[in-house]
Amino acid sequence: MSRTLARARVGLIAAGAFVGGLIVAGAVNITPFGYAQQQAAAPKPSAQEVKPLADASQAFVSIADHVTPAVVSIQTERRPTTRGNPRQRGQVPPGLEDFFDQFDPRRQQQPSRGSGSGFIVSPDGYVLTNNHVVADADRVNVTLMDKRVFKARVVGRDPSTDVAVLKIDGSRFPAVTFGDDQTTRVGEWVLAIGNPLGLDFTVTAGIVSAKGRSGELRGLYESSYAIVDYIQTDAAINPGNSGGPLVNIRGEVVGINSAIASQTGFYAGYGFAIPITLAKSVMEDLIAHGRVRRAVLGIAINEVTPEDAEAAGLKEIRGARVDGFTGSPSPAERAGVEVGDVIVAINGQPVERVATLQRIVRGFEPGQRVQVEVMRFGEKKTITVPLTEAPQEAQVASRGGAEDASRESVSNVKLGISVEPVPAELARQANLSSDARGLLVSEVDIDGPANQQLFPRTDVIAEVLRPAPRRVVKTVADLERALARVPDGDIVSLYVYNIGGRRDGTEPQGRVVNLRVGGRD
Repeated sequence: MSRTLARARVGLIAAGAFVGGLIVAGAVNITPFGYAQQQAAAPKPSAQEVKPLADASQAFVSIADHVTPAVVSIQTERRPTTRGNPRQRGQVPPGLEDFFDQFDPRRQQQPSRGSGSGFIVSPDGYVLTNNHVVADADRVNVTLMDKRVFKARVVGRDPSTDVAVLKIDGSRFPAVTFGDDQTTRVGEWVLAIGNPLGLDFTVTAGIVSAKGRSGELRGLYESSYAIVDYIQTDAAINPGNSGGPLVNIRGEVVGINSAIASQTGFYAGYGFAIPITLAKSVMEDLIAHGRVRRAVLGIAINEVTPEDAEAAGLKEIRGARVDGFTGSPSPAERAGVEVGDVIVAINGQPVERVATLQRIVRGFEPGQRVQVEVMRFGEKKTITVPLTEAPQEAQVASRGGAEDASRESVSNVKLGISVEPVPAELARQANLSSDARGLLVSEVDIDGPANQQLFPRTDVIAEVLRPAPRRVVKTVADLERALARVPDGDIVSLYVYNIGGRRDGTEPQGRVVNLRVGGRD
């Protein structure tokens, strides 16, 4: 297979020249139009001309045959949730629940469904895709090219890079080979493989049009720590391609197809892929730790303009301009970095732009020290800065690798609920002790195992009684760890307080709730 790809590489150059010639000829009207019969008089291409084209075609066929079996189609489902329970609040007279239920609009809500692509990266079933493909999904299924369907578990996801890792159970899966996007050159042939517009396992071809794209693409991210460093390609990418591989002429994955530039939402000639070296490092963190430990300098940065370069004393327009500091305290500020500095190198590695700086720092661990080389109004300085860990902006790991002290509601798919820390004011009003603080149930899936067993905005999960050992629940991470190994069909026992409407100063009474995990499919 590799010998075939190597032999075909020479033919691609001739193929590109041939196709380019057709485009130019059409543009200047050199090629005349005529009836099909007139083409019989045209000279036949020689064997020497035909062979390179055949080799080029065979190269694409070989890549498709080699990579496509490892590409997957991803189907997601987000079930409707109920944010309140009229029966629990006493708004429905006893005995009339069924009558009023038929008018409840929630009963007529349908699950929202989505689709995307991904690719298997290991024989034991780890799958790479985009965060936005599986974000907030209650159910994720993965379909292989041989039509086998697997229920997938979200190992973890990282909104700041738009990377997610899934796991399907099994072994001896076909897996892709990783390439090196940093050595990929503009003009190289690439193939995009995925499931656009419901057309499963589609292969399109193009070239690498540019590297290091960021700019307006930053608007795709909400995270202030987003790393935006796209590969641009003219291989056709459409909705549904998200999460699929961008493959070089050697059959190696160099990117994850993620975005398009279009006024219509469909292919308009510009597609963008996350570099695979960045995605791979995020994947390794998610698998090893359940979350991404991101090292940061504690600075706010921007691209360098010609005026910035001149003011800093740079002969080239490059680097990252320091506009301010983040965190309290900022390690960079404490070390001596100043607003207006232009960072030109980290540990001797040149910094060309903001994305370059982010990717270099991404390669270090929190706590490590780096040598930051800056230009300060004509003076070069080298400053030693200890890296700190970026704050966790969202709970992204399904197994709860980081404790989430924020108020953001986090879904637990196994129980069919969303939970959040109990607001301090609500705990005070309910006279809820710190020992019983637990997690407030914020939403309940109307089609999940907790429906009519747990009630939103009034129930607080304080302990997991089963599976043993008995565990106190104070954070999202506590709950996720306690349920991480519970198989579908097993019973989970929870100790729950109901704090709805309590104003008498007495502590709320608890109850035991037993739920069958995954009992409602």
